[in-house]
Amino acid sequence: MKTENYDVIVIGGGAIGLATACQLGKRKASTLVLEQFTFVNQLGSSAGVSRQFRIPYPDEYMVQMALDAQPYWDELEKETGTSLLDKVGTLWFGDPTVHSTEGNIAEAEAALKALNVPYTTLTAKEIEEKYHFKNLPETYTGLFQPDGASINFKAAIEALLNLCKKEETVQLEENSPVLKINQIGELFEIETPNGIYITKKLSIIPGPYINSVINLLDFKIEATYWNMSSAYFKKTDPNIQYPTWFVFQNAIGENGNQFYGFPSVDWDHPEYIRVAPDFVIEPIEEPSDRTLIPNPQELGYTAEWVKEHMTGLSTEPEYTSTCLIALSKIPNKELLIDFAPKYVPNHQNIVLYATGWAAKFTPFLGKVMADLVLDGHTDFDISPFQLGYKYFKAF
Repeated sequence: MKTENYDVIVIGGGAIGLATACQLGKRKASTLVLEQFTFVNQLGSSAGVSRQFRIPYPDEYMVQMALDAQPYWDELEKETGTSLLDKVGTLWFGDPTVHSTEGNIAEAEAALKALNVPYTTLTAKEIEEKYHFKNLPETYTGLFQPDGASINFKAAIEALLNLCKKEETVQLEENSPVLKINQIGELFEIETPNGIYITKKLSIIPGPYINSVINLLDFKIEATYWNMSSAYFKKTDPNIQYPTWFVFQNAIGENGNQFYGFPSVDWDHPEYIRVAPDFVIEPIEEPSDRTLIPNPQELGYTAEWVKEHMTGLSTEPEYTSTCLIALSKIPNKELLIDFAPKYVPNHQNIVLYATGWAAKFTPFLGKVMADLVLDGHTDFDISPFQLGYKYFKAF
């Protein structure tokens, strides 16, 4: 059993954990990343190949975060010589009265306007003419924002992993679940099957497995877990292309009736278009209940929507996948970025990222998390995300 000392231990080697370690490496902090599975695995919220990058949000602080993230993606592409974002624009459309987990079209317009972000508004007819949808109710409206992109997310994780490998002060350990966290004065002693590690500071970013780590510090987070489905539909018209998009509609019984989609891309089944439901029929109780097989009912509703409202695609999915995510129990499913609660010893040296959809902010969140763990603060205003007081519970 080996014992080693570090300035920071990052628990969780998914996208944001690796982005954090890269930033810590740039600041020459001796850093260890502990990943319970293997790196670039398909078992957490970084599963799947594509993600959406978008600017529209119903809150100005989220629009600002997306704007702040853009240069960090540019920098990551430049540093690694890898193209990661396929800029096709973001189309939001549907019933203007609907408020979903993504927000609301009118609120997003107001937030974009307030921050001088360019976008165009669309009628249902224009959406059909320009973007290949069909049979939309006349009352539907839309907005198109040209900076939206499809993120090659697997390549982004691999790029971050390679950057970490090049940083002299960063060490990577996979198959290393955290079994115990002991407090020794102002230090943390972390036990894994592969060794015992001592650190001054902890950055906890294990995605949906957050409770399995923070339970070791005697608190938990109030969360729900979604095992999200995803499907790929073959193009019947090889020339058809879609932007990244999201449709706002009211639920019909068990059918959450909200869907989103991607363009076809070279890196992910190029002859196919990915469409996914933005709802689950049954949330799961624990991350261990996840399955790699999507819910057939959710896929059925998705195929029905594709058949009714999309052109140039076959109507049966050929490839499917799932993605596991922890979500806070609040309407807009905000991200939670905070220090450990005050009743935890050394709480000011424990930073957590948990819950919510954050792939689109990955390299920027790495910077935020590195600043918080090293300096105790960051230039970016995290107050909207400091939700620990609501969702952390001692036990």
